[in-house]
Amino acid sequence: MAQKPSIPKGTRDFSPTEVAKRNYIFSVIKQVFEVYGFQPIETPSFENSSTLMGKYGDEGDRLIFKILNSGDFLKKVDDDILSNKDSSKVTSKISEKALRYDLTVPFARYVVQHQNDIEFPFKRYQMQPVWRADRPQKGRFREFYQCDADVVGSKGLWQEVEFVQLYDAVFSKLKLKGTTIKLNNRKILAGIAEIIGETDKLIDFTVALDKLDKIGAEGVTNEMVAKGISENAIEKVQPLFSFNGSNQDKLNQLEVMLAESNEGLRGVEDLRFVVSTIEKLGLQSVNLVIDVTLARGLNYYTGAIYEVSAPEGIKMGSIGGGGRYDDLTGIFGLKDMSGVGISFGLDRIYLVLEELNLFEEVELPTPKILFINLGEAEATSCLNALVLLRKNNIKSELYPENVKMKKQFNYANKREIPYVIIVGSDEVKNNNFTVKNMKTGDQKLCSLEELLRIDTLF
Repeated sequence: MAQKPSIPKGTRDFSPTEVAKRNYIFSVIKQVFEVYGFQPIETPSFENSSTLMGKYGDEGDRLIFKILNSGDFLKKVDDDILSNKDSSKVTSKISEKALRYDLTVPFARYVVQHQNDIEFPFKRYQMQPVWRADRPQKGRFREFYQCDADVVGSKGLWQEVEFVQLYDAVFSKLKLKGTTIKLNNRKILAGIAEIIGETDKLIDFTVALDKLDKIGAEGVTNEMVAKGISENAIEKVQPLFSFNGSNQDKLNQLEVMLAESNEGLRGVEDLRFVVSTIEKLGLQSVNLVIDVTLARGLNYYTGAIYEVSAPEGIKMGSIGGGGRYDDLTGIFGLKDMSGVGISFGLDRIYLVLEELNLFEEVELPTPKILFINLGEAEATSCLNALVLLRKNNIKSELYPENVKMKKQFNYANKREIPYVIIVGSDEVKNNNFTVKNMKTGDQKLCSLEELLRIDTLF
């Protein structure tokens, strides 16, 4: 007996209904992106390894899917390298390309490569799959979609305000209330590291601090100790473990804490502008909260840092995030090109909407009308009607075989098709149609013109 086929861990098949629900999310995000002035681009699903490697830190590099060179890829590898079993050296010889890890680094590559054709500031959106060799779990997949919006070529803080509004607009349209946008600034984190005397351990310090909500104050303290951060520095940072109050209260506390750090104060000033502006404008569906422990990917963030969490009670990782990266294109030779961007995690948003039963209004891919197939002459008459129905955007189909009517009606019931049309010899002769309402069982005889208004017949 043949073995049942399977798919790789961390990937999924999607049914017609699931695709319809996903397309609904795509359409909402796309609509808002375009309302806010963003233009679509696409980049290849795989890039040269040199484009991706070294841009996400050691952990990120490990999660990048490498693509083997075509042909006899081991032929060019020295026997010494093979015998030493050094995977990093072997990989560089047998793989020159990799699946993209995110959309941001490929976008930076795109900007540099097409800089002479781009009008700056450049606002782009991109909705494509990415791949990570991560351990699959709820809400974490090896293949998933990101929906990104970025602006490059401007250092203005107004765009940071607009991204908060954009998140709010999307979640409002999805009727997803109670999401929280956590906001921080990399300059504040650098300022804190400066104040506690651990500037050279900025990454270690912030990576540990970022885990506060997962491992608690004791866990963060232990990790900082393990990373060589002094006890005196850890004592100074203790107030951050219980940082509370309103956003304005937090800003005031930070201003006092960072009084001796110019960079830290610049970060506070940036945050104050964004928060104060949003407070004046108001939000519909999201909460904006300053979180001084938020770090995300410090390898390229230089200013604002965003992270979006699901409504309280929903166990899910972040459903969105982003930040400012003032010199990301510098890794490809284009210096001083400021950028800021955010991302929506489509797959996690889907799971949240599913859990909260928020897909009620999604139009599923079901025809409105099914024509029963009673033979060649009758089917030909049905096809003539189908041409007109479809021109008027009425979803309709003809059952493809002349089989027992019971089987055709069962098909309509299982697909939840609301109207079945019977065209027999009498209907062909008189150029009319017998319509059956599958919910009520009522039947009516109608003309082709009336068929175009089928919802008004019953």
